[in-house]
Amino acid sequence: MPDMWWRDAVVYQIYPRSFADNNGDGVGDLDGITARLGYVAGLGVGAIWLTPFQRSPQADHGYDVSDYTDVDPLFGDLAAFDALVARAHELGLRVIVDVVPNHCSSEHPLFKDALAAGPGSAARARFHFADGRGDRPPNNWPSVFGGPAWTRVTEGDGRPGQWFLHLYAPEQPDWNWRNPLTVDFFAGVLRFWFDRGVDGLRIDVAHGLYKAAGLPDLDDPAAVPPMRLRGNPLASDQEEVHDVYRQWRRIADSCDPPRALIGEVNLDPERAARYVRPDELHQAFAFALVAAPWNAPAWADVGARLMTGGAPVTWVVENHDVVRTPTRYGNPDRARAALLAILFLPGAAYVYQGQERGLPEVDVSPSDRQDPAWTRSGISRDGCRVPLPWQSDPAGTYGFSPPGSAAPWLPVPPDWGTYATDPAFLRAALALRRRHLHGDPVTTSTPPADVAGTSHTDRTAARHEHDGALTADDTVVWRVDDNGLLTAVREDAFVLAIAMGVGPAELPPGEVLLTSGPLTAGGLLPPDTAAWLSLRE
Repeated sequence: MPDMWWRDAVVYQIYPRSFADNNGDGVGDLDGITARLGYVAGLGVGAIWLTPFQRSPQADHGYDVSDYTDVDPLFGDLAAFDALVARAHELGLRVIVDVVPNHCSSEHPLFKDALAAGPGSAARARFHFADGRGDRPPNNWPSVFGGPAWTRVTEGDGRPGQWFLHLYAPEQPDWNWRNPLTVDFFAGVLRFWFDRGVDGLRIDVAHGLYKAAGLPDLDDPAAVPPMRLRGNPLASDQEEVHDVYRQWRRIADSCDPPRALIGEVNLDPERAARYVRPDELHQAFAFALVAAPWNAPAWADVGARLMTGGAPVTWVVENHDVVRTPTRYGNPDRARAALLAILFLPGAAYVYQGQERGLPEVDVSPSDRQDPAWTRSGISRDGCRVPLPWQSDPAGTYGFSPPGSAAPWLPVPPDWGTYATDPAFLRAALALRRRHLHGDPVTTSTPPADVAGTSHTDRTAARHEHDGALTADDTVVWRVDDNGLLTAVREDAFVLAIAMGVGPAELPPGEVLLTSGPLTAGGLLPPDTAAWLSLRE
């Protein structure tokens, strides 16, 4: 049987621009990542996910790809990528890379060919070019980043000409997936990265790709909110997209060993489940939990719905597109509780760089913001992308760059070094997870004194050292009591309890294995705190 590591992996997401700068230009790079992989492996995660590092003009920080099979010089080269993969594998880390199939860069050679070829050409048929309605676009679709989803080109004779579709920025024209050449092109992209040793692909805007035939008008374009492609039913979740993932699954399964496909499917759980049928994607991101408020009934409802999809869930509460959890939830205690929660639940869990240190959202000044969504919609994602602090000393922008380097691409706050802390809590949580999933013995040193309940980790290790109790297919029973205590009971063996009400809560029966913060003097679970308990005797 193939190693289905992806089913219960803990994946550490790396945003290359902001992880570690090796060459001193103020932007993170592949060599910087490679140099810090020992830190990542030491956390106890099983894989890394790299957001785009491919060649790009960086209009959307890499999600506007001009060459899908090369590394942008800003980050290094293919030799640096190969060295990163080799080092990751040496450390026991799988490598997942982004592929961006919905759109490319306006600097992509095939799009530049389309501009030059003119209306009606085979080159333009690879994208969505269409005649307008007088001076108006071909339809009324809005861009995810705000404004219209169409830009008019100037033809070779200097006259205003056709319009091209871009569901994101104008620098990101959408591919026409009804053209067989697009299908063949991306099959080659997959094979290229699989041949270089990557273990899986994360598919950007996986529910996009196909647009409704004929590109008809929306009934109410004003009802489509910015930053939500899912709000446009004519531009996403078309039935034909499933044929693409059936082909990609065949390619992934033909590799030795088979590779994993993880989709960014930002749909309701019931619709997203259709992308993880046995012959399609292996997993789809669980965005419903990212959107859920800090509320016990909401979490119970979302958790139960996500677990009906037929494939192990990818639990996530932070990524490079959303406000960091200490800020989004209102305090760092809730952020730690949420992190413990996603590590407890069956399936895979994704941890965003810096989440293990409790990084908050940074209020980047408008003059420093670089997100293209900011200028078009007033929504900025820069605050969760500020470069990481690696040391408390401010030299080299707290260790992000070598001393004496250029200023970082986004400014860091003056207190940023206070977050360069030891991520002992995450290591302790992952040690528990590994032991109960795989029978691995606890290998962490003495748990941090400020985390109540962690002393139970070592005490119970000898008793349960090789129980291997949990799987990615476990059942979970969700309950909410009148005081806002959320419990998730996993296989009648373990309990996750989160106090989401206004006061402390009595812990359910069981032996406390780990908590996200100290218990009260009376042994109660304080508000905004989570606990992982064992029901075994």
